[in-house]
Amino acid sequence: MIIISIAALVTWGLRFGIDFTGGSLLEVGFNGTSLSNQEIKDALADQNLGEIDIQPSDQGIVFLKFKNVDETTHQAILTALNKKAAAKLGVDLNAAAPATPATTVAPAADQTSAPVQVQAKDASGKDVSVNTQTVTDTASQNATATTAQTGAETNKYVAEKSFEAIGPVVGNELKSSAVWALIIAVIAIILYIAWAFRKVSYPVSSFKYGIIAAAALLHDVLTTVGIFAILGHFLHIDVGVSFVAALLTILGYSVHDTIVVFDRTRENLFKFRGGDFEETVNKCVNETLIRSINTSFTVVLILTVLFLFGGQSIRYFVLTLIIGVTVGTYSSIFVASPLLVTWQKFDDKRKGK
Repeated sequence: MIIISIAALVTWGLRFGIDFTGGSLLEVGFNGTSLSNQEIKDALADQNLGEIDIQPSDQGIVFLKFKNVDETTHQAILTALNKKAAAKLGVDLNAAAPATPATTVAPAADQTSAPVQVQAKDASGKDVSVNTQTVTDTASQNATATTAQTGAETNKYVAEKSFEAIGPVVGNELKSSAVWALIIAVIAIILYIAWAFRKVSYPVSSFKYGIIAAAALLHDVLTTVGIFAILGHFLHIDVGVSFVAALLTILGYSVHDTIVVFDRTRENLFKFRGGDFEETVNKCVNETLIRSINTSFTVVLILTVLFLFGGQSIRYFVLTLIIGVTVGTYSSIFVASPLLVTWQKFDDKRKGK
């Protein structure tokens, strides 16, 4: 698994999303029709968007990823898609629309007036000056309403669900932060396990428990990342900030399962002092085997339901967790404990025992 993952990473690498590379993500739906990937590319051919990544979903939503654009280009993209969808329905948006009587409001010389003093009388009959200010912005309100109405009529065949743009500088900062988050998390886990197992220094030092737990975590993360390198190459699946969040979640869950096995090892080492270390560890793995499988199985069941019915926005985040939890359960049983025994045997051999 590790060899395949490394080979996939070296050969293809991860397919980074706009969170890391920068760019724009547009989510649209179509009213009354749908456009194929090629039709969308043809509609946007004149917009100079570079390479466009188009990912349709099961709900009829289409995700478009392209280089960073300004607001003018953003609106031009929506207009181009709207024209393409209308043309597919046989509607000619370029045909002259029937004339609509327009209501013109002639602006006053100064509709937003300065404060004016008005003479009035108070309750006792004395003359007083009152400052008044009249703000008349009828033309501006009419213009706003007209713009909103025109926009709704212009793009009524395409519905924009969301639009976000991330610059390349922000993307590089996120990538650097993601790497440091993983490194700091692993170091913190090693130090905590070394401290938690400080009283179990025979026959394996407490620090080795932390190192082996980190090795099992490396196995989990590397395998998960390798699988996504394969998925990115064949299925064009991108990884973003949510992928890093999933990896950190996998680190926490996997080390939790590993610590349960190690903690049972710690208990049995106190209980069976002087016994064979390999037999003690094997006994601990057997005692926690059903618990590890049952716990992970129930988690994977819930994640599978989320993957199938949770929607497009969290689908690949959940898929990352499914892979990580499955691999993490495997590593807690078949990687962490055997490594602990192997290291102890290597030390005994080196010391001539």
